[in-house]
Parts: sequence; structure tokens; C-alpha cells
Amino acid sequence: MSLFDAFRFDGKRVLVVGGATGMGAAAAELAVDAGADVVVMDFAEVSLPEVKAIHVDLADAASIDTAVTECGGKVDVLLSCAGVADGTPDIVKINFIGHRHLIDRLLADGMLPRGSAIGFISSAAGLGWEANLPQLQEFLAITDFDAASQWAADNGKANYMFSKQAVCAYVATEAMPLLGKGIRINAICPGPTDTPLAQAHQWLGFGADFRAETGIAAPTPLDQSYPLLFLCSDAAASINGITLLSDAGYHSSGLSGSYPAATPITKFLMGRA
Repeated sequence: MSLFDAFRFDGKRVLVVGGATGMGAAAAELAVDAGADVVVMDFAEVSLPEVKAIHVDLADAASIDTAVTECGGKVDVLLSCAGVADGTPDIVKINFIGHRHLIDRLLADGMLPRGSAIGFISSAAGLGWEANLPQLQEFLAITDFDAASQWAADNGKANYMFSKQAVCAYVATEAMPLLGKGIRINAICPGPTDTPLAQAHQWLGFGADFRAETGIAAPTPLDQSYPLLFLCSDAAASINGITLLSDAGYHSSGLSGSYPAATPITKFLMGRA
């Protein structure tokens, strides 16, 4: 084995959920380039020619079940990339509950073997989840698809921030039980990234002052797909249960005070405002 073989995915099957556009599409293309056999599930049409495309509606448990059956076989790497913004019906289902249901189905069907890995895309909006852990644990304990969605609606949590905090809390909660099955789970928390979703909702204004002062551009979907794929590679075999912040140092600069303008939002995200 050469030094860099552990970073590749030759002989592995990668399932990308939400791989039609944005970071998911970049991750699917990178996985193909890294030697993987790639399956993409999405509600939107998938244009990447080298992959098997499967339609799925993450807001519908039956659709997820059908998609998993169509996928069949083993899944060595699951990349849970699909996400929508506030104002979208069923946002918590699409951003978290549907992903969890899909994972549960893969596990129940024996499709995630020992040695497999799961990688989520959360968001910098999910930071500070630790301060809300008791409420997140109450939510995560509701395993029924529709009941979990109803809890979020009843408790005023059917929003983007809570859905991304749920992803971070889920990754931390499931790290040990999944590792007992030989499966690792991690996530990335990207800062504003130049995706169609970010452009549509004008998210790129966040941190623009920081990027201007440091002389960097907003990261591309490909920039974010590299750490996501790394966390699911054999090269990251000792990494489990983390949410890797990929925001070019904005959050850390606010916490440390080295970039004071970032401090207020950083404190808010960490639950100290």
C-alpha cells in the first residue's frame, strides 16, 4: 500500500444523499475521482453521468424506504449532504429526520458493514449545540418519523438552526453505539459556501468582512467536499464523533478575540449572548 492509498476509495461504494447540486454534487464527483462506485440520491435531477441516480423525498419515509431498496447492496460510505433553508416546508424532516431514517434503514437491512463511515454536512449555524443538549436529547429520543417532526413544530424548533444542531448532537450521540458496529460517524460544519442555496438566500454576506480583511474568497463546494471525504476515508480511521468546523477560522477568531467583529455572533452561537 502506498502512502496515499488510505485517502482513496477504490473498491468502495459511496452513497451521496443530496448529491444533485452544491456540496453534495462536489462530494459525489470527488468520490468518483477517488475511485469509488457512487450512488446519488436526490429529489432534484442528477446530472453527473458516472453515478447511479435514485429519486428520494427526504420528507417522506416511504420514499426513503423505496430508495434504500433500489440502492441495495453494501454502502461503504454514506454522505448525508441534503439540506434546505428556513421557509421550506418539512425543513426538519429534510435536514435531519429523513437522513436519520435512511441510516436506520441501511442499518436494519445490513447495508452498512463494519469499516463503513458516515459523513454529515451540518452548518456553522449548528454551533453551540452543546448548550441546548437536554432539549436536543429529548428530540433525538423520538425515533418515530412523524412524531419527531411534530415535536419540532410544537416546540418552535422547525427551523434551520435547530435542524443543524440536531445533526451535530446526533453525530456525538451515535459515535459510540455505531463504533460498536464498526461504523464511524462525523460531520463538517461549513461556514458560508458559494453554493446555489447560499446564493438564493444571500448567506454569503455573513463573514464577508472577515474574508475581505484576510484576502480570501468564499469557499467553493469542492473546498468543503475535501474534508468531508477525508473524514470518511481510511486515513481518518481514528476520528469519530466530531463536527469539524470548516469556516476558514472565522469562529476561532471570534472566540479568541483576534477578529473582534466576529465575537458577538460567535458568543450567540455558543449560547453565551
